[in-house]
Amino acid sequence: MPVDGVPPGRMPRHVAVIMDGNGRWAKRRALPRAFGHRKGVAALKGAVRFCSDHGIPVLTVYAFSTENWQRPSTEVKFLMELMKKTFTSEIDELHQEGVRIRFIGERNAFSSDITEVWNNAESLTKDNDNVLLNIAFNYGGRRELVLASRALAAKAAAGVIEPGDIDEDSLSAELLTTPCEDPDLLIRTAGQCRVSNFLLWQLAYTEIHVTDVLWPDFSDEDFKAAIVDFSQRDRKFGRVLEM
Repeated sequence: MPVDGVPPGRMPRHVAVIMDGNGRWAKRRALPRAFGHRKGVAALKGAVRFCSDHGIPVLTVYAFSTENWQRPSTEVKFLMELMKKTFTSEIDELHQEGVRIRFIGERNAFSSDITEVWNNAESLTKDNDNVLLNIAFNYGGRRELVLASRALAAKAAAGVIEPGDIDEDSLSAELLTTPCEDPDLLIRTAGQCRVSNFLLWQLAYTEIHVTDVLWPDFSDEDFKAAIVDFSQRDRKFGRVLEM
């Protein structure tokens, strides 16, 4: 179903979201931060359904960064349990709705019970093709580039490739988002105008939409506003558009 006000051919095919503002949402209501995170999960489910309803095939969300380990241990523990509970209790519904789940990030920092939940979710939904939901968990853009560089260096050392053959395509192929195309649109909630170490390579030509709405309050109408804003941009990719 098209979005009102968006001309044909102007819909993004890959949307990335920095889901910011859970803590502030809770603080404004004099609630523990955990309440904001729970409400944030509901907002994520709404965003996935929006993509499904409007033909957006890829949604990539920033759920837990490599820097988030610096938060209080009680909050980190809660986020781990919330993720585990969500993708245990919600996975059947997501599967029925044709959502493919993929976790991008380093997994070696987590206990086996958490990685088992991830593996099960990915295995169950691997053949779904309605919406691909990339969940960036224990993810950092700089770390991703380091890992990609190491992979190419190892191939060069093994004689699989020549160092001089390394180019943008070969580095892109080593990124955690592969084989997805780069995001067309990045949405950042809660008013912050920075990318916070998210998809640093992939966002080179991505259109950015910043909204003051806190993530737990992010609604279909807010998503529509971002899509309409995106549809009005002239995406030049370094070129000069013909007049």
